[in-house]
Amino acid sequence: MTDHVTQRRQKVVRSHTGARLIFFLILAGCLLLAALFAEHLCPYDPYAQDLSIAMQVPGPDHLLGTDRYGRDMLSRVLIGGRTSIFATLILVAVVTVTGTGIGVISAWKPGPVDTVLMRISDLFLAFPSLVFALAVAGVLGGGVQNAILALALVSWPKYARLARSQTLVQKSSTYIMAARLSGSSDLQLVIRHILPNIAGPVLVTAVLDIGTMMMELAALSFLGLGVKPPMAEWGSMMSDGRSLLQSVPWMILAPGAAIFMTVMIFNLLGDTIRDYLDPKERTKG
Repeated sequence: MTDHVTQRRQKVVRSHTGARLIFFLILAGCLLLAALFAEHLCPYDPYAQDLSIAMQVPGPDHLLGTDRYGRDMLSRVLIGGRTSIFATLILVAVVTVTGTGIGVISAWKPGPVDTVLMRISDLFLAFPSLVFALAVAGVLGGGVQNAILALALVSWPKYARLARSQTLVQKSSTYIMAARLSGSSDLQLVIRHILPNIAGPVLVTAVLDIGTMMMELAALSFLGLGVKPPMAEWGSMMSDGRSLLQSVPWMILAPGAAIFMTVMIFNLLGDTIRDYLDPKERTKG
């Protein structure tokens, strides 16, 4: 009787996790669609200036008010989401692919290759990531591409070490030895067996990193080392309105709220994916 009740509870927990996963996937999908079709959702031209309505309070005509140049804040938040979200996704994709590739190579080729790659990762990990990114972005001269490159240079070691540890575990597994005896080459072993089996932890880390990377990109833009005005981006929009926080608070609160909601959704999505892919949870069904 006790086992039956326990199994029912486990199924309810599993079902609840799956429902939460679908819910947060829908929310994340809505964010991506809103960013993709931002131009069609904007009620006004996000770059059109009209000083006669500068710093207008939020109201029926401008739901989030206007900035110091009379530009509609809602339109700028929507169009800025395209830059902020897709720049973050590109950054996460770059560091995930690069770090995972380096980690797999390091684990698969022990010896000098492993030693050199891991010592390089130690070098990057020795510095605070955001401080290092600020230095690199400053040398490169700012801009969204340089901001992505700067953060990519300091973010890949985490994925390299994760992929390396996961690959070492899989490499010593019995099924890998059997596949090797069957005549599979190293490339086939990595593509068919290693990568699919380490994809779960890497995917969870990548999704959880979306929020962190978005805030770091916004921080670079806020400090003038990311997106350059007048291009709309949430971090640069907050920087543009910081001197007017007391008199025109909506200029900084609107993009700040957009960052908060986006980071929260992707963090909750990452947590839910982690719970869903947890081997303990998978055995509960």
